[in-house]
Amino acid sequence: MSNRSQATHNDRTAIVLAMFGTTVQAGLRGLFGVEQALRTAFPHTSLVLAFTSNQIRRVWQKRALDPAFRAQHPKIPEYLYQVQGPLAAIANLQDRGHGNIVVQPAHIVPAEEFHDLRNYVCSLASIRTMKPRWRPFRSLVLGRPALGTYDLKRPYSLDIEEVAKALAPDIALARQQKAALVYMGHGNHYFPSGGMYLEFAAAMQRQAPDVCTLIGTVEGFPSLADILASLAEKKCKRVLLKPFLISAGDHVAHDMAGPQEDSWRSILARNGFEVEPVLQGLGELAQFANIFARHAADAAHDAGLELY
Repeated sequence: MSNRSQATHNDRTAIVLAMFGTTVQAGLRGLFGVEQALRTAFPHTSLVLAFTSNQIRRVWQKRALDPAFRAQHPKIPEYLYQVQGPLAAIANLQDRGHGNIVVQPAHIVPAEEFHDLRNYVCSLASIRTMKPRWRPFRSLVLGRPALGTYDLKRPYSLDIEEVAKALAPDIALARQQKAALVYMGHGNHYFPSGGMYLEFAAAMQRQAPDVCTLIGTVEGFPSLADILASLAEKKCKRVLLKPFLISAGDHVAHDMAGPQEDSWRSILARNGFEVEPVLQGLGELAQFANIFARHAADAAHDAGLELY
């Protein structure tokens, strides 16, 4: 049997865990938390990490050639220096004989990064050959982001409820501190993801009517100005400030909790609020990270595959 025939008829399944990425070492904890959740759930399925951000991959490529950086950061795993984009990761797995691939995004909402990733996956999955047996993929499928996506079979509203349940400890901490719970999400100026953020906040509010839960974004709607207006209306005095991001990377260190005058922490403080920032990405919470493992399992099941 030829090498091409062996590769084409291989039923092996693999996972590509596609995440935006981070250049901040502290932020890696969130990424590794999601990765570990999938490796624990599917210990016998090959898994590779991919970064969807071209800019972040370029930073890691430069660091790979910097002996001083490597020496100063001995705990960074070698594979991170070689991290690829999702297209390359998918292609390399296919070349190694994995005909079934589940691409699981570690994104929060189905916005710009997810939209591009879905186009990559759909385009590759649509490849046809003159002889069907030479098709590069038996199955190439995409999982859902944390808050779900537009899916008639799996309503996004149920995913939002699952995320709210996973973040119940945040409610307990805010209640203990007698503080409003304020999340900072990423957002996007060019994609209408604000409604999903607000629906998440509403789900948290239903779960705990006694705790004021609000969410804003660095880019787009809702903004910090919307949060300030709501806090004033509800006469809140204390704020528990947390990132609604996978990792506590650059946005958290600077935009959310930095000493700069335009950070959320500084602006809230200037407006008279007592602020307690929590520098912990969502991926560091096992109950949240496990959501991505369940979404990967759903995508595999819908395609008639099994992750084990």
